[in-house]
Amino acid sequence: MEKDWKLVYFTGDDYRGTIAKELLEENDINAVIINRKDSSYTSFGDIEVYVSNEDEEQANQILEHLKSGDN
Repeated sequence: MEKDWKLVYFTGDDYRGTIAKELLEENDINAVIINRKDSSYTSFGDIEVYVSNEDEEQANQILEHLKSGDN
């Protein structure tokens, strides 16, 4: 991943990663999903959502509710 991108969300569920990305994009924040799941054992690994450095704080605020639902 480029050095100017920050991890703002990770989950084991593909659909939650997609929801996070869509929430960010609805708020004009460009987001990228990286799938780190093992290709043979999809129960291992995470879906990671990254945003640029300048959007990190706003992205964390937007995703705060989604993150609290992961617990």
